[in-house]
Amino acid sequence: MEKKSNSNMWEGYVDWRNRPALRDRHGGACAASFVLVVEVLENLAYLANASNLVLYLSKFMNFSPSSSANHVTNFMGTAFLLALLGGILSDSYFTTYCIFLISASVELLGLLILTVQAHIRSLSPPVCTSVNRNISCQEVKTGKAAILFSGLYLVALGVGGIKGSLPPHGAEQFNEYTPQGRKQRSSFFNYYVFCLSCGALIAVTFAVWIEDNKGWQWGFGAATAAILVSIPIFLLGSPVYRIKIPSGSPITTIFKVVAAATYKHWISRKSGTAIENTSTSPSTKNEAGEDEKHSNGSAEIVSLTKDLKFLNKASEITPSAPWLHCTEKQVEDVKSVLKILPIFMSTVMLNCCLAQLSTFSVQQASTMDTKFGSFRIPPASLPVFPVLFIMILAPVYDHFVLPVARKLTNTEVGITHLKRIGTGLILSIIAMGVAALIEMKRKRVAVESGLVNSTEPLPITFLWVALQYLFLGSADLFSLAGMMDFFFTEAPFRMRSLATSLSWTSLAIGYYLSSVLVDIVNCISGAFQHKPWLYGSNLNHYHLERFYWFMCVLSGLNFLHYLFWARRYHYKVSSPENQKETQDPK
Repeated sequence: MEKKSNSNMWEGYVDWRNRPALRDRHGGACAASFVLVVEVLENLAYLANASNLVLYLSKFMNFSPSSSANHVTNFMGTAFLLALLGGILSDSYFTTYCIFLISASVELLGLLILTVQAHIRSLSPPVCTSVNRNISCQEVKTGKAAILFSGLYLVALGVGGIKGSLPPHGAEQFNEYTPQGRKQRSSFFNYYVFCLSCGALIAVTFAVWIEDNKGWQWGFGAATAAILVSIPIFLLGSPVYRIKIPSGSPITTIFKVVAAATYKHWISRKSGTAIENTSTSPSTKNEAGEDEKHSNGSAEIVSLTKDLKFLNKASEITPSAPWLHCTEKQVEDVKSVLKILPIFMSTVMLNCCLAQLSTFSVQQASTMDTKFGSFRIPPASLPVFPVLFIMILAPVYDHFVLPVARKLTNTEVGITHLKRIGTGLILSIIAMGVAALIEMKRKRVAVESGLVNSTEPLPITFLWVALQYLFLGSADLFSLAGMMDFFFTEAPFRMRSLATSLSWTSLAIGYYLSSVLVDIVNCISGAFQHKPWLYGSNLNHYHLERFYWFMCVLSGLNFLHYLFWARRYHYKVSSPENQKETQDPK
């Protein structure tokens, strides 16, 4: 079977000129390396603004701390949610190659708008210097706000398209039908996270320093230059890319199978008779083979499994509704997607915790002593700690931990995807507990020093906040690389861009959930106390430590929910060598 698959492994792929891809010319590590370099520049352009955006909105656009935090989480959530659109379009009508180029151009336009607004002071509100935020300190409104949010959400649209197309484009360069190809693909996802961190390192150091010392117009300009340079670098790899042929909308297939199964179940119950199954129909067998051949070049016929048996009815023949006919391959594809959704939902709470890296954690550090020797570190540069840790841990994990784990477990993957995700969930629980303890210490110092109502830096080093960054950064490494590899590997061939984008969608929902939790906590706490926990312009008056403990409890409950589904999940068998891995999914 594997030998036959190898002969067809380049079918279903084309080059950038829409000619059939060739085994000795297209794909491989060389093609994927262009994707990794582009990701460094793309993430630099994105995080150069996102990491410091909360301070830009509060200091230059005059939003309150909680309002700034919500705007940032909404912006980042929208960017990651739009990755789902990028994945759907890549699978359906366009290719990952085209979607990247379109999305990079859109992000470039958004950054140009933000650069122009930051450069021309008349397009921004007067800078607020009043502690009490009187009438001269009103937040940005009307036309100026329209410019701000149009630029931000054009950037979000571009980022979403890139996140939804670039990772699957890189992963598709490897031959999944050989053990070596699967190992290379797993390493690609590890180094994709490494390159994310490289871009983030430059963003939270060099780019943030430019924004704080030279002006935001220069910071936005640096991000614009980065995304502009990424486009020709991506195009340089065009001669060696292999590009998956789009095979129709995966969303349409999912809805069709679910609707067909529901309708046919209702018909069979109403009539009391069973509907003919496609397994007895030679013509349907041939149709299933043609459908599979269109998707990845193989005429392999699949059989219906016992998982989610309700959906098997979608493949039964109904003379009264021929338009609802689904092939067995379509049914099994939809099953594969539905089975990974509980795992996907279990990762949302982890990403809600990660949202604190860009919001309250930055504001905490801005109230503390940010001197490091003779240097003063911008608060938005705090993510440098988890970024450096990821840059060290990712190669160590790929070159030392995984080979040892493969020998010990005698399996191809060594450490399963679900174990990696679970490790990230545990680290996020610890991170929220550490964050609560550090906030209690910070507020105690504010009271003891008599600076509760002052804007002066507290006599406590910002390095305390770095502890929660380390735990959250480690959680991000384990969870993001594990999720991307898991979703890509377990998804059907025709739905891989869609499935991979679920990793970013989880981030999006996590950021949105963070905003919702802030509003809910304020609403409930304000109803029982004189003042909500997270309200006002002075962070020293917040009860942020209670919010962090609340997040810690929710993360613990979410981990139990994750264990319930992870222990019941069975990996897809992709090759004979991979059979052992399906027996221990945890």
